[in-house]
Amino acid sequence: MSSRSLNKVMLIGNLTRDPNLRYTPNGTAVCSFGLATNRTWTPSDGGEKQEKVEFHNIVAWNKLAELCGQLLHKGDKVYVDGRLQTRDWKSDDGTERRTTEVVIENMILLRSRGDSGSQAASDSSSDDAVVADDSSDSTGSQATQKESEPEVESTAAEDVADDVPF
Repeated sequence: MSSRSLNKVMLIGNLTRDPNLRYTPNGTAVCSFGLATNRTWTPSDGGEKQEKVEFHNIVAWNKLAELCGQLLHKGDKVYVDGRLQTRDWKSDDGTERRTTEVVIENMILLRSRGDSGSQAASDSSSDDAVVADDSSDSTGSQATQKESEPEVESTAAEDVADDVPF
């Protein structure tokens, strides 16, 4: 019996901390950071507007990890997409631990035209977004990965700005 499944996550939010770039013993780059997303709604009974913040653990591997480490800073607004992954381990004190994180394949750094405080990946100050992706297999194995260079596209940035719901 063959059934299809989908494990896809797309988020737009703000970094809650600076990215932590490190390397595995075999030299593979891994970068982790926190992302906060907000949801607002008005209750059906006409009450006051409500807001809830969700916090997400984000992980990038290889070239995308290096780009995230170089380009991202606490407070930046980013779009990321990837997959959910749950890991189990034993802590130093023997306690069983579990975490769920988003392993990203794409990242777009979103910024407004007037944002001069952020570093851009190109010399053009009119770029709205820096687009980066990770063309890798699901294991994160360095031997089987194609490294992709980041793309900086002003046309893609304009399309993203039109699609963002805020």
